[in-house]
Amino acid sequence: MNVFLTQLLNGLDKGGAYALIALGLTLVFGTLGVVNFAHGALFMLGCFCAVAFRYLLTIETVTIDPEQLSPWGAPLEVKTPVIQAWLGDFGAVLVDYSVPISILLAVPLMLLIGIAMERGLIKHFYKRTHAEQILVTFGLAIVLAEIVKTFFGPNPIPQPIPTALRGAADVGSWLGFAPHAITYPWWRLIYLMFSGVVIAGVFAFLQFTTYGMVVRAGMADREAVSILGINIDRRFTVVFGLAAVVAGVAGVMYTPLLAPNYMLGMDFLVLSFVVVVVGGMGSLGGAVAAGFLLGILQSFASMNEVRAIFPGIDQVIIYLVAVVILLVRPRGLMGRRGVMEG
Repeated sequence: MNVFLTQLLNGLDKGGAYALIALGLTLVFGTLGVVNFAHGALFMLGCFCAVAFRYLLTIETVTIDPEQLSPWGAPLEVKTPVIQAWLGDFGAVLVDYSVPISILLAVPLMLLIGIAMERGLIKHFYKRTHAEQILVTFGLAIVLAEIVKTFFGPNPIPQPIPTALRGAADVGSWLGFAPHAITYPWWRLIYLMFSGVVIAGVFAFLQFTTYGMVVRAGMADREAVSILGINIDRRFTVVFGLAAVVAGVAGVMYTPLLAPNYMLGMDFLVLSFVVVVVGGMGSLGGAVAAGFLLGILQSFASMNEVRAIFPGIDQVIIYLVAVVILLVRPRGLMGRRGVMEG
């Protein structure tokens, strides 16, 4: 039972990342009909928002401390982050919590990047074939990756977990088991809860706000909404920006779990598209359900007992499940009739 619950938590944690990326992809496809192969790059850019924010916070000032002497008696240079020198203990807290605080930078920046992408490039391919959309957005993803590589280098850049959130939570005690029977890293639990909050927020926005209702109406019948005098194109531009924000904040919070590098977006892109297809193209609920389902299956497939029987199964389980589901349900778990057909 302990092993089962631990693997389940691992799967939910991983599935949260898949679901967030797939949710943004589905938003873009459902509203604009665009297959956006640059969406993984938006996840990667979110990661590097956290990296850049920490760089800014840790710019150092050098002072001479006459009370600290080297072995030969010379005063030592002391390097202190500028923000800590200005704000004291509060500055030290900002540095320690740089990853979650960098969301404040990522949200407006990713919104602007998303809107600029849609207005500057994507809008010119609305009526083009999906093959052309894939080619141009994949090319954009490569360009963004190379830009990040130029500024940040090719090597992964680890981001620290805040000091107070390191270590593991005693999940076993919460569930009524013996103390410390089941422990799980705090940050992974936080990421899982964060994923749930973001997903719930997106669905609440689309379901309960007037803006979201108009967007959903536009997804169902764009021409009818336009006839009512509503500028649906402007609303869809905002939705593209929202999808970029979702991918970006998912990347920000994932940085302590996987050190960001310029190829990270490509690594998640393929998996997220499999998730979208399994869930059903254009189905937001399907994308979320498939993300968690495939994350859990991948987690259990990575167990040593399973790999001993089926070597390498953890590397291909997602694709095997995708093949089976699409053979049984060609439109995916919750796909709508007519999407990507004809």
